[in-house]
Amino acid sequence: MDEQRVLDELLALLEAHNVTIRREPLGGRGGGLASMKGGQIFFIDTEAPCAEVSALCAEAVAKLVDIEAIYLRPEVRRFVEGRVNPAF
Repeated sequence: MDEQRVLDELLALLEAHNVTIRREPLGGRGGGLASMKGGQIFFIDTEAPCAEVSALCAEAVAKLVDIEAIYLRPEVRRFVEGRVNPAF
């Protein structure tokens, strides 16, 4: 599974957990999760490489979603676990 498909699945998972997704040019740093007015927003830096955005998205998923309680494709689960537990 390529990085873009992993990113798409992670973003869908965040949206399913009431996280707003915003795409903005942020200088290539990747973006990240922010709390604003009681809600969560995940910013995607449109100038950043897909790999960097995917890693930040995986961190946000690990923070907000109990991945043990839901089904994730094995590749996506390994990706998230690899970002949270680098020695995994």
